[in-house]
Amino acid sequence: MIKLFTTLFLLVLSLVVQAQDTTSSDFRSLTLTTGKTSAETAILIGKQFMGKPYVPYTLDQTPTEQLVINFREFDCTTYLESVLALTLALHDVGHKPGTSLLEQAFRNYLTRFRYRNGRIDGYASRLHYFSDWLRDNERKGLITDVSNELPGKITVAKPVSFMTSAMYKYPQLRDPNTFKQVALTEASLSQQSFSFIPVKNIRQAEAQLQDGDIVMLLAARPGLDMRHVGLAVRQPNGRMHLMHASSDQSAVVISPYPISDYVLLHKRLSGIRVARLRSNTVPAVAVGGK
Repeated sequence: MIKLFTTLFLLVLSLVVQAQDTTSSDFRSLTLTTGKTSAETAILIGKQFMGKPYVPYTLDQTPTEQLVINFREFDCTTYLESVLALTLALHDVGHKPGTSLLEQAFRNYLTRFRYRNGRIDGYASRLHYFSDWLRDNERKGLITDVSNELPGKITVAKPVSFMTSAMYKYPQLRDPNTFKQVALTEASLSQQSFSFIPVKNIRQAEAQLQDGDIVMLLAARPGLDMRHVGLAVRQPNGRMHLMHASSDQSAVVISPYPISDYVLLHKRLSGIRVARLRSNTVPAVAVGGK
């Protein structure tokens, strides 16, 4: 039994190492071009991944919590985090766009976006709830919640309990300490009031969205804060659509419908929150290439 466990552990470890070893080659396969602003750069980078498959739970495949980098497949959150981290990393390297320098900057930003206070400290340190993600990354100065500035917004508080109420979905919560930490996070989020734009007002607010805005789609079900996320991108029809890793279409796509129509068509959604990546002017530079 011990020998079998050791063999399985070494196999998992080997797969993790192999995955980490492909990161540099993944970077070299990208062609990253900056826009005039961080938001414009995010749109350009986001389009690099169009057509990549939607795959859930890619962050839960290792026995211990560690930074997972995967440009081959995404869920909605890992897609957003990868695009934003690449955007800010590309801004930071500026006129020194070496692959190793960019990779290290990207790793740093991805860790900051994904983990509370930018530190990996077990499963509970990952920002699982998107309202927690928004709050923590605004505190870090990486993004700004602009929901309160949009027309039609209302302010509410919503109790959050989905993870601890559905433990069968999260095996890591079997650890009592991890469960306690997640429960404390839920309690904190439940006491937090926030502004959002309900379904009936999204068409009005959509006119004030900007390219590259982070659009978070609220869940209608009790106990869950947000169900989905993507980037706003203006289409030739003049309307804002959602660029996202779509479970419905099993790939990274731009939604065929404007954001207000998209939310109306998905009855499990109750509205949106909107944030913006920190405002930076980015020097024009191209990195990498196939």
